Amino acid sequence: MTEPREAETDAAEDEFQLSKQDIEAIGKAIDDGDSPALDSLLEPAHAADIADLIEQLTPARRRVFLQLYSGEIDGEILSEIDEGIRDEVIEQLPHEVLAEAVREMDSDDVVDLIEDMGAPEQQALLAALDESDRAAIEQSLTYPEYSAGRLMQSEVVTAPEHWTVGETIDFLRSEEWLPDQFYHVVLVDPRRHPIGYVTLGKLLASRRDVALRDITEDSFRTISVLQEEGDVAHAFNKYHLISTPVVDEHDRLVGMITIDDAMSVLDEEHEEDILRLAGVGDESAITDSVAETLRQRLPWLMVNLVTAIIASLVIAVFETTIQQVVALAVLMPIVASMGGNAGTQTLTVAVRALATKSLTGSNVWRVVRREAVVGILNGFAFAVVMGLVAWVWFDGISLAAVIGIAMIVNLAIAALAGILIPLALEKAGADPALASGTFVTTVTDVVGFFAFLGLASAVLL
Repeated sequence: MTEPREAETDAAEDEFQLSKQDIEAIGKAIDDGDSPALDSLLEPAHAADIADLIEQLTPARRRVFLQLYSGEIDGEILSEIDEGIRDEVIEQLPHEVLAEAVREMDSDDVVDLIEDMGAPEQQALLAALDESDRAAIEQSLTYPEYSAGRLMQSEVVTAPEHWTVGETIDFLRSEEWLPDQFYHVVLVDPRRHPIGYVTLGKLLASRRDVALRDITEDSFRTISVLQEEGDVAHAFNKYHLISTPVVDEHDRLVGMITIDDAMSVLDEEHEEDILRLAGVGDESAITDSVAETLRQRLPWLMVNLVTAIIASLVIAVFETTIQQVVALAVLMPIVASMGGNAGTQTLTVAVRALATKSLTGSNVWRVVRREAVVGILNGFAFAVVMGLVAWVWFDGISLAAVIGIAMIVNLAIAALAGILIPLALEKAGADPALASGTFVTTVTDVVGFFAFLGLASAVLL
């Protein structure tokens, strides 16, 4: 029964990516320099799958691939390629191919593509756009990085507040500039202030004589062009938004943010938190070079080395105690390890709660109390376990009591450190995900060693 199940799993995976057979055939076409075969193999493929393929190729094979397939690289593929290698791909594309790809993209995707380019490269691409599109992109680039102004698309479908359903449908059918995908028609007053929006579903389900203002959605809200994009993503997630208008300082409509862009930001925020908790930077990717990966990891390993030395200094204070009771050297890593794991559990929950804004001033002390109680109860549970282990292993009731008490102290402190340290860092304006892990590990190691070895010095000697 195992083989059919494995075959079903492989088939299900291939539904969402290029199959192994296709990848092998594509690789052969690249090696043979067979451009027609490559075009034929990729013609039915989704842009996201082609982008994945480009990311997985080695730099040398990627260059060959782009020479063979460059005429087929469009805006949709470019927008799907990971930022880590997008610049490399752009540099290898003929200018006319890149210009045509940019013309096909929505304004928000164009901004994302060119915002990190140098001025000459930006101007070259902007020159390929129509005057109105170029003006919209240039305006978006004036807004702060990571703001709603950079995230929004300038293409917005609007209708006067006094229009009916019939007038709106006739307008939509007659226009050719409409975005490929949109979800709402925004109602605006004569000064272009958004006053509501109507979903396309409601629009199509209503009679032609119904006024638009009578079928607006209760979920309507606007976002400032200067709003931080992380807060925008949080609003979409919290209020279940599909799209929402963006307004300037005068409350005039300037753009629209859609759910796909908001969820991309949310994914990036979560990915950054995970990477920062691991101390590998917030831009790490499998496409990074050895030098880039080393640059991101080395500083935090250096910080960890310093904290490890601090913990070792605590051990050195009790060097005489350890020499007289050798069993302490065997058991003390267990105390520190349990504290570190308990602290990491609480830390992960706390950083996640802060990122999603579910940990607030109204519930913070309730959560702190909960984590403290959990830490103490876990401490008692593992105090019993380790006490029995130490008693049987080294035949000493005093040693069992020492490790039991140390376990309670360290797990309780670890739980408190796991939540209080990220809270303190956020209060100080630092990123809790970036620095909390190092501080929590230091606290649990120092407290664990000090509690265990200090108690041992007092009780056993």
